[in-house]
Amino acid sequence: METTPDDTMRWASAVATDDNFLKAIAVAAREIRDQLEADDPDLVFAFVSPHHRAVWDALPRLLAQEFPTATLLGASGGGIIGSGHEFEGRAAVSLTAARVPRVTVRPFVLEDGTTFDSCDLADADPVALVVLGEPSYGNIEDLLSEIDRRFPATTVVGGMASGARHVGENFLLLDDQLITEGVVGVALSGDLAVDSIVAQGCRPVGNPMFVTRCDEGMLLEIDGRRPIEVLHELFDSLSPRDQELLRYSLFLGLVMQGEQSAYRQGDFLVRNIVGVDPESGVLAVSAPLTPHQVIQFHLRDARTSADDLRSHLAFYRSRALPPPRGALLFSCLGRGKGLYQVPDHDSRELATALGPIPIGGFFCNGEIGQVQGRTYLHGYTSSIALFRPRG
Repeated sequence: METTPDDTMRWASAVATDDNFLKAIAVAAREIRDQLEADDPDLVFAFVSPHHRAVWDALPRLLAQEFPTATLLGASGGGIIGSGHEFEGRAAVSLTAARVPRVTVRPFVLEDGTTFDSCDLADADPVALVVLGEPSYGNIEDLLSEIDRRFPATTVVGGMASGARHVGENFLLLDDQLITEGVVGVALSGDLAVDSIVAQGCRPVGNPMFVTRCDEGMLLEIDGRRPIEVLHELFDSLSPRDQELLRYSLFLGLVMQGEQSAYRQGDFLVRNIVGVDPESGVLAVSAPLTPHQVIQFHLRDARTSADDLRSHLAFYRSRALPPPRGALLFSCLGRGKGLYQVPDHDSRELATALGPIPIGGFFCNGEIGQVQGRTYLHGYTSSIALFRPRG
């Protein structure tokens, strides 16, 4: 869909918390139209809590009635984000709409096992891809690698639907389709720029080290030593607070750019340590490892996560880019009030750093974002897309 060049880029965000689904859609849509001053949006993102599961099937029809010319994209979410707030454990509908002149919006859908060869994107040169998936999709990491190969200069952001108790109870929305498996998304090209922030919520401890022996995701040796010996030594060097964190909140950071001479927070792809064999001293990591790869242990807690997000936002602000007109926030179900003990944490940090821009999104069962120019599926992360005119 090619939008018309008759005004400037404008964004709007609205949330309705009424238990009546029809009323919630109508209230949020009316607020969107008010914010856009009755202009028709070109793109609408819709995120809906599982409290409305019984009537989800009506969503494409209701949104098409409210926004007949817009491309529609959305998902179910265990928590809903919009209008500067985060709604967890309660009924909520979030609509984020954009008027994006001189921008081409190309929707796509992928079923499990299909590739981009089945999409009408062969000649696309997108500025950004917004990708939403169902957690049971079998090869999301392969798909993200394919996206990087096909579109190496493209910003990629998104998340996996959440809120379901059983397979098939999440939904993905694309225009008139409401599906329960696969991946949906939009490719955006033209007069816009999309910046991304991926806040993984961890900080490095100890020193960078080399993988000297490994087998896929099994870490057999670090700097010529058993990993468990390195961990014991690290534990003894930490403060009491960090020693407690190491017991239940330890991660491994993998350096993506091996030619660097120094490493700082944000240079690592953070991955879970999924097991330890106390006899062999081997660690199991949820990522493939390679010999001579630089790694460093990381810790995570609420304070570290908050500091990490603030650091990313401060760096973004220091770049003196044109201010964003709108944002999408894909945050982990493990963040939010459960982590920070206060509501609206990440949304509030965004507003504090960047001003009161329209923000929509949801709490995901896996967040999609880029580290060192490559796209990954993350956990415990906030992946943020910031939209602004090009130039």
